[in-house]
Amino acid sequence: MLYFDHNATCPMLPEARDAWLEAVERYPGNPSSLHRVGDRADRAMNLAREKLAAMLGCHPLDIVFTSGATESANLVMRHAAAAYSEFASIWVSSIEHPCVTQPWRFLFPKRGVPLRSDEHGVVRLDAVESALEKRRPALVAVMAANNETGVIQPWSGIGEVCREHGVDYFCDATQWLGRLPAKGLGSVDFVAGSAHKFGGPRGVGFLKVKGQGAFQGLFRGGMQEEGRRAGTENVPGILSMVKAMEVRESALGQRAEEPRREWRDSFLRELMARLPGSQVLGGQVERLWNTATVLLPAKDCRQRFAVRLDKAGFAVSTGSACASGKEEPSPVLLSMGVAVEDTSRVLRFSAGWETTESDWKALLNGVLRVASESDSTPGME
Repeated sequence: MLYFDHNATCPMLPEARDAWLEAVERYPGNPSSLHRVGDRADRAMNLAREKLAAMLGCHPLDIVFTSGATESANLVMRHAAAAYSEFASIWVSSIEHPCVTQPWRFLFPKRGVPLRSDEHGVVRLDAVESALEKRRPALVAVMAANNETGVIQPWSGIGEVCREHGVDYFCDATQWLGRLPAKGLGSVDFVAGSAHKFGGPRGVGFLKVKGQGAFQGLFRGGMQEEGRRAGTENVPGILSMVKAMEVRESALGQRAEEPRREWRDSFLRELMARLPGSQVLGGQVERLWNTATVLLPAKDCRQRFAVRLDKAGFAVSTGSACASGKEEPSPVLLSMGVAVEDTSRVLRFSAGWETTESDWKALLNGVLRVASESDSTPGME
């Protein structure tokens, strides 16, 4: 089976697995305990905190370890509900992951303002700047790179504009981290990340918070993470996550993503040429090097096409893993102008660092073969 669903989750890196196993053996204590066993665990965890902060470009105490991006996003929205004025508005882009949009709608049913993307799936910096000139929200949330299309957002520019207007900015960097350099994200007020998206273990992540001012946590019952996130920290998971990030940052430092981007682009060029009527979503703008989201011409339902590819030996996605199985069309696709009746023809192919050029070529042949079989199958029109 060739795995092309890394935007949903990545296989664990051997280096991350080794770091986890070593931590389980070496640091069995609770990092909040006062004895030497607990102190060793605390020191190891805080060394990992320092390493992560250095990669992001922020202070170590700005890092709050969590169970993943979903918890981190909920933490930000809960903080916003508690810390900002009851009349303050919260702006969230139309392309955000459900872990951001669902708590936003729940907590701010009347104060939430959506930020629209353009037809390429980009939340335009000039549009955000123009909106801020007219009205000032308490918080703006725009992700770094979209999970469904890979389209990269102008997060750095949005962060600068928000700072100029005294507005907090939350950037979900879940898909960015481990695929593009982390440096600079530390300048953003709030940043969410999840280990399993870049080769770390599931169930651990982080939230970078503002260096000044109190942070209103989600959980109660302990003073861990400087009182910002109650609960015993997952020390082996944290050390494993940071090791995975170090491995990915090292590869990025060597520009190892560049040939991988060309493999993806070659796949798309061939697919467009050999499967007329196909369309690359976000193909006119900058995207993550690993992601290819395609509107297929086949007159077949999305699930059936994905199942056929699965039987052919390819694991692909129909969009966000958190939204799969639902009947509603993807809000991301709708915001890009994809018609409701066409959203069922979209497939996402997301590679990993270990995906080879041969894997992309095999995927091309597999998609073409399945498309051909779908066209010739009775009753599929």
